[in-house]
Amino acid sequence: MAYKIHFYGSFEPLLSYTAKMIFSRPKSLKNLLFLHEIAVLFLIAVTGLLGGLSAYFWQQNSAESVRINSMFYLTEQIRGELYAQIQEMIRARVLEDARAFEAYPEYSRSISERFNQLRRRSRSREADNAIQALNLSYREIQRDMNNIFDNPYIADQFARIQILNPAFAQQMVGKFENRYSEFKDFLTSQHKKLDETLAMWTKFAPFIIPIPLIIAFLLVIYTRQVLRTGFIKPIANVMHGADEISKGQLEYHIEEQGVEEVSDLAIAINKMAKELAENREALIENERQAALGSLVPVVAHNIRNPLASIRATAQLLEHAESQEEINESKQAIIETIDRLGRWVSSLVSYLHPLKPNLVEAKASSLVDAALGLLINKIMEKKIDVIKHGWEITQPLRVDPDLMEQALYTLLANAVDASPVSGTIKISLVHSEDYIEIHILDSGPGLPFEPKPRNFEPGPSTKRYGTGLGIPIAFKICQKHGWNLTFHTIEDQGTEVVVAAPIHNLSEVVTSA
Repeated sequence: MAYKIHFYGSFEPLLSYTAKMIFSRPKSLKNLLFLHEIAVLFLIAVTGLLGGLSAYFWQQNSAESVRINSMFYLTEQIRGELYAQIQEMIRARVLEDARAFEAYPEYSRSISERFNQLRRRSRSREADNAIQALNLSYREIQRDMNNIFDNPYIADQFARIQILNPAFAQQMVGKFENRYSEFKDFLTSQHKKLDETLAMWTKFAPFIIPIPLIIAFLLVIYTRQVLRTGFIKPIANVMHGADEISKGQLEYHIEEQGVEEVSDLAIAINKMAKELAENREALIENERQAALGSLVPVVAHNIRNPLASIRATAQLLEHAESQEEINESKQAIIETIDRLGRWVSSLVSYLHPLKPNLVEAKASSLVDAALGLLINKIMEKKIDVIKHGWEITQPLRVDPDLMEQALYTLLANAVDASPVSGTIKISLVHSEDYIEIHILDSGPGLPFEPKPRNFEPGPSTKRYGTGLGIPIAFKICQKHGWNLTFHTIEDQGTEVVVAAPIHNLSEVVTSA
């Protein structure tokens, strides 16, 4: 039995567009997404088609099997009722059974209905012809039975004996039996063909069922590759390139590939980087000039004053009246020159780029190391150092050498500012996000307000000071991402607070 599926309308434009989308490189993200949707819909369509065909085949096969079996059953019913009708005819005419007279015509009506049901179940001309031949053979038997049934004079003894003879019934239904056998053979052949079709489908089912899985696997690989080459890899390149450019590598070139949106983004970023590179030299020159503009007055001030002092002292040498005055002037000139040398060294240290080497260290260890360098000064002034919070063991990411230098400067300022037999309170405070180092001296307070990112160093209150200690401490803290603040507390002194974040620093702060 053949099953045909007909498609109406022309799918050529749609198929052509879909093939073009599948086998050509997508030009935009919209097309890429459309391709992905087409692949999913195609998979659904193939799966649905195979499932629908399988369901349709099994439904049709089951219906056909039921139809053939019902025709078998109807044919057997016709044959059985025919023999029952013959028996009723014999009983009516030989035994004069009144009930047989009533039952005989009922069999005729029932057999006629069975033949009508057979015709309705017929699906071919060959079946119609076989049913028609079987019906004609029955009508011939019915006509003979009607003649016997309707003849009231046939009930003589010889005729009765002849009717009761089995050979009589066999002779009467012989032609019908031949038609019955032919029709039964026809139905058997139809059922055999149905079984052969079922066997064929069953044979190829193991090869047909995996087709949707294979198509799904191939579509997943194909769409994944298309998405990867058209969008995922290009956008990853754009993100990497943007990160490199944000780090200052303006010469980095992002490959302009992938779908239109990603390619246009890469082109825009490359253009922006090129324009920034072209303007970078001008920006650097402007910043250099601004830095020099800020530096020159400081350098001029800190060099001009010592030179003026040296000049004045040298002029005094011309009018010196004793060797002692000459020696004092010479010593003043040497001290001024040494101070100028220390200032130049501090200035170079301040301007030199810092690259912290971060390791884990405790805040208490950093403070103790800086205090160890000041132990002689502390003992000389009999200063009492009071510590709090040394039980905190939370490690910090820090360059110990640089941070000890900054803490040494801050502690040295506290020692110098505190009077003899004064006190310095050092406290470690652990908050949610920071560990804070508090240094409180007992001096009169700073004569100026230190500020971060202020290039100009503050004045020094010490004889041999350079005024660059606090700016250097600011710079070291900023390179670590730490905060440095100063507070003057009335009647107590100056409190310095160094706030160190607890979280690990993956990158060193590059701002000066």
